[in-house]
Amino acid sequence: MSLIHLFIIAVVQGLTEFLPVSSSGHLILIPSLTGLEDQGQVIDVAVHVGTLFAVIGYFWADVRQGLAGIPRLLTGRIDTPGSRLAFLLAVATVPVILAGLVLKLTGLNDAMRSITVIGWTMLGFGIVLYVVDQRGGTEKTDTDWSLKDAIIMGLWQAIALIPGTSRSGATISGARALGYDREGGAKLAMLMSIPTIIASGVLLGLEVATTANAQAARDGAIAAGFAFVSALLALSLMMRLLKSVSFTPYVIYRVILGVALLVIAYS
Repeated sequence: MSLIHLFIIAVVQGLTEFLPVSSSGHLILIPSLTGLEDQGQVIDVAVHVGTLFAVIGYFWADVRQGLAGIPRLLTGRIDTPGSRLAFLLAVATVPVILAGLVLKLTGLNDAMRSITVIGWTMLGFGIVLYVVDQRGGTEKTDTDWSLKDAIIMGLWQAIALIPGTSRSGATISGARALGYDREGGAKLAMLMSIPTIIASGVLLGLEVATTANAQAARDGAIAAGFAFVSALLALSLMMRLLKSVSFTPYVIYRVILGVALLVIAYS
């Protein structure tokens, strides 16, 4: 793949992975709307690895706390902030793993990769985000995360397997509906992405391990680097803006893109 093609794929993935606008939907749209060849699963794995390192780096203090709590969790003790965080992240990840396996085994994941589906989900879940963001309470912060809320947000995350929905958008919508403030909801959504990206990366990695070659590895490393930088910038900007700005700008973008895609799909 050319350097510019790798750059486009990686930057689009990096910028949209953590913004509530759907990275998977944008990646599907690139070959559909530009005529560029599909990037393939090797590059998909690579850009996910790049965004994974970005979110781990940004929230390193919380990640380190969760990692430190894993040994206690494995012995059945959930009596520290770290072990509790690790436990709740594990619980929140179960729905998306189960739903992902069902979609993979039934072939529905490929059937939903269309401009029509992305147009409707981009529009519909954009409106959902707007409604819950405007009406949602702010009485909870990320430190109030409970088992019940982790399960509910996990189910929202599973819905995001439909292309165009947006994993971060769905989990943030779930958090706002549960009464979490914008910063707290976004932080929980980002932390939830870590085990989810790892799980999907391992699944895709196993599929492409036997087909990758030196050229694919080189392209993947370049794409991962671009994705890391763009994801870190996007994540930093969003978390900073949430101190004073709502999710409305992202909603406007989703609605405009959704309507445009539906016009293309039905014309």
